[in-house]
Order: sequence, then C-alpha cells, then structure tokens
Amino acid sequence: MAYGVKLDPQPIGPGLSVRDLVDRHLYAYNAARLREACQLFARKIAQPDVTIGVTLSGALTPTGLGTSAIVPLIRAGLIDWVVSTGANLYHDMHRSLGFELFNTTPFTDDRELRDKHIIRIYDILFDQDVLLESDEFLRQCIRGPEFQRTMSTAELHYLLGRYTQAREQAIGTEYVSILTAAHECGVPLYTSSPGDSTIGMNVAALALAGNQLKFDVERDVNETTAIVHRAKKGGGQSAVLIFGGGSPKNFILQTEPQLQEIMGISEKGHDYFIQFTDARPDTGGLSGATPSEAMTWGKVDPDQLPDTIVCYADSTIVMPILAAYALETVGSRPLKRLYDQRDTLLKDLQDDYERASTPHHSDEILGGGGGTAVGRGTPDVGH
Repeated sequence: MAYGVKLDPQPIGPGLSVRDLVDRHLYAYNAARLREACQLFARKIAQPDVTIGVTLSGALTPTGLGTSAIVPLIRAGLIDWVVSTGANLYHDMHRSLGFELFNTTPFTDDRELRDKHIIRIYDILFDQDVLLESDEFLRQCIRGPEFQRTMSTAELHYLLGRYTQAREQAIGTEYVSILTAAHECGVPLYTSSPGDSTIGMNVAALALAGNQLKFDVERDVNETTAIVHRAKKGGGQSAVLIFGGGSPKNFILQTEPQLQEIMGISEKGHDYFIQFTDARPDTGGLSGATPSEAMTWGKVDPDQLPDTIVCYADSTIVMPILAAYALETVGSRPLKRLYDQRDTLLKDLQDDYERASTPHHSDEILGGGGGTAVGRGTPDVGH
C-alpha cells in the first residue's frame, strides 16, 4: 500500500533515548500525533527564519515545567515570544523566592487543607503564606519608579524578570523562572487577560492607593501583530505552539486576522500550527477549534494545513517530551531578541497600515487585489 508509512514495531530495550522513543515507538493515535508534532517542530519550525510563538494555559508552572522545559527552550532560541495566562507567570515566581511546592494525591480532604491554610492545585500543595509572600514581593516591585506609567504586559514582565533574576541569585537557588529567562534572552511575554490573575489583582489594588501602573492592552495587540507581520514580511515564516487553549490561544492566532481583516494588509495566515489540548472540537469552544476551522478566519495559511497538528493529550505529558526531543535533535538557534525590537516592529507595522489605508490601496483591495474578502469596504446603511 502507498497510503502511508509502514508500521514497524520493535521491542523496547533499556537505555532508550527520548529521541528514539518518539521516532520509533509512538505508533498511532495521539502517540503518533505527538511524534508528528516533535518531528515537525525539529525539522521545519526550528529553522532560523521561523518565528516561534508559544502559548501557556492551565497550571503548568506549579508543576515545575516552566524551569524544566520552557526555560531551556527559551535559552536555546527555540521560543521567540510567549502568550501566557498571568497565573502561570505568577506561580512561577514562588520557587524564585525560595518557597516550596509539594506533590500529593488528588484525593485529599480539602476541608482539612483549608483549616491548615494549605492551597491545592489538583495534586500540588503549598502553604497559603507562599501566596501572601509572593504578593508582597510583587507589590514591592511595582511600587518602584520604573513601574509608574502605562505599559504593555511584555514590558511589565521584562521589568519583573530583572527582580526575579536578582532574587534567584541572592538566595542561591538553581531555579530559573520563565520571567528571568525571558528577561535574559529578550523574549517578550504577553498576558492576553492581564486582569485575570494575581498579578493583575495586585496592580488593581495598588491603583486604589495611587500607583500609576496600568496595562496598555492596545499596545499588546499591536506588538504581537507586529511580531508576526515582520516575520512574514521579511520572507520568513510564523509558527504557533499552543499548550492548552483559552485566551492565550486566541490572542496568538488573532494576529493574522488583525493584519488581514482589520488593518487591510495582505497576508495568508500562520505557517505552522501545533496544539496540545484535551478539548473536543464538536462543542464549539475555542480550545477545541481545529487548524482547518482557524483557516476559515485567516488565522492559518490554507496552503500550510499539512503542517498543522492537533494532539489530544495532557500538556504536562507532552511538554517535557517535546522539549527533550527538540533540544536533542535541534540543539539551539541564535536568539531573535524580539523584546529589544518592539519599537522598530511597531513602526514598520504602522507604516504598512497607513499604506494599506490609502484610498488607492483600498480600491485595489475592494477590487480583489490579493487581500482577504473579510471585513473590507463600507457597509450599506441599514444592512
């Protein structure tokens, strides 16, 4: 048969590497999707001309996956920008401050834990004081003079990364948070819903006391769009690697409709799409939305659908496997340091937006000059 690759199962022996496990023993179903995702990432996505965006949702950093998987990928130049829930960045600070989290059974007495002021995240436990002390550290940071203005979440997290880095060095811990690694490597970290986390809650509380820090969510939208715009305009490609779903998934994917539908800039969509999720597509929810569905919104290049993969598996299982496979197979790439280029990227996007908004260019678009047909033109009154 010429319909696929022959399955050639071999006995598993001692000393098996992660690379050989993936390449030779993940045969079918979601195991095969994980193999395909690892191979696609290593063989096509991890090329120097591909800009790699990653999303993080769900409680991933309390497990330790931030420092064990995401930080090595950042330092290896295999993650160029990130959209995360605020919770993942907040909980990643605990170990940077010297606090401990513990593994337990999920079948515990939550009333007893509540009485003892113990917080539970499924099978992870930590003392309530961990939250209180982390909040105090966070407030001390954002009371500083450099925080007394409106800024994008990328700038907020970059500044916080300098403080987590200093604290990690001061207490002599080997732990490295995502905030620290991103600060060191110039990787911008965005939070799509900055008010929906303990970081946002502390910012809001201090605002009542006169603190001037505010989130510039419009800049977040434009910066992320500018990153994708530059990646594609320069002849390169854009890849998205999605762990979970939720708001971070939409935020990283909406960069393409922002270019096409809103700004009138001719584009076709992200080139590579990998998602790890446990959400079903048939319920109509965002996190189960497939690459082909995203293609209809202009989020994914229809010509690149063969290079899109959805693996229905727990992120805590696949993340360490993909990271180990990529680091062993690819090694590293030069850092793009996109954080340092944000102003230049924005200026480039603004210039192209202004050109796309000129009457002559608009007439070309309305006449079918290569752009998408979504959201273009002036609606008739009454329609």
